[in-house]
Amino acid sequence: MTDPKILLVGCGKMGGAMLQGWLADAGLGPFVAVEPGPAAAAAHARVCQVADAAAIPAGFVPDVVVFATKPQVMNDVVPAYRRFAAGALFVSIAAGTTIATFEKHLGDGIAIVRAMPNTPAAVGRGISGAYASPAVSPEQRALADRLLRSVGAVEWVASETLIDAVTAVSGSGPAYVFLLAEALAQAGAKAGLPAELAQRLARATVAGAGELLHQAPESAEQLRKNVTSPNGTTAAALAVLMAADGFGPLLERAVAAAAKRAHELAR
Repeated sequence: MTDPKILLVGCGKMGGAMLQGWLADAGLGPFVAVEPGPAAAAAHARVCQVADAAAIPAGFVPDVVVFATKPQVMNDVVPAYRRFAAGALFVSIAAGTTIATFEKHLGDGIAIVRAMPNTPAAVGRGISGAYASPAVSPEQRALADRLLRSVGAVEWVASETLIDAVTAVSGSGPAYVFLLAEALAQAGAKAGLPAELAQRLARATVAGAGELLHQAPESAEQLRKNVTSPNGTTAAALAVLMAADGFGPLLERAVAAAAKRAHELAR
C-alpha cells in the first residue's frame, strides 16, 4: 500500500513512540493524531493533531485506525470511529480489549489486529506480539507488521487468547527488568557500596547484559553458564536465585498474575 493514511487515537507514551517510528518512514502518512492534551510527537509538520474524533478533518479517510488509549476508556472511545469500519484496518494496542468488544462497537467482521508492544519501543528496541482477525487481508496484515516493526520486532500468534500471555511476558516484562536493576542496586548498597555507585553498577550491568543477550548467538541459559565458574561467586548467588522458592517460580507467579489481570480486563 502506497502512502497509507494513518489515524492514531491516543498519543501518550506508547502511541507517541510509535508515531515517532512511523515518521521515520517516508512512505507512511499523512497522519492525524487524536489527542486532547499536549503531545510532543504530534507537533510535527506531517501530523495533524485534533482534540477529538469530531475534529478529524473532513475528507480524511484513514487506511488504518490505531487505538493507543487506555483499555479502561475503550468502550467510550471506539464508537466514534465506526464510520471508518467499511474500509479501514483497525489496530489496537490496549491490553485485554478483545476483538469481540471492538465488533460490538464497530460491526461484525471488521478487519482488526490486536497487538501488544512494549516500552522499549521508545528507543526502537521494542517487541510486539500480534494477532489478526480473519477479516484482515494479507495486504492489511503486511501494513500492520510494517507499523509495528517501526519500533522493534514483531511476533505473530495464531490465537487471540495468546495475547494475554504476550502481555504478561513482553508487554509488562520491561517493568520486571527495571525492578531487577532497582533491587540489584539496593542489594549492592546493603553490601556496603555507596548508593549512587550501586545504582550505576546495577544499571550498566542490566543494560550491558541485555545487549549481550541481544547480540550473542547463544541462548540465555548458555550465557548464564558462561558467567558461572564452579564453586565461584556467581554460583553461590545462583544457588539462592535458582532454589525451589527462587527467581524462576517467583517469575512464573508474576507472569500468571499479569495474564490473569489481562483476562479480567477483557470486555
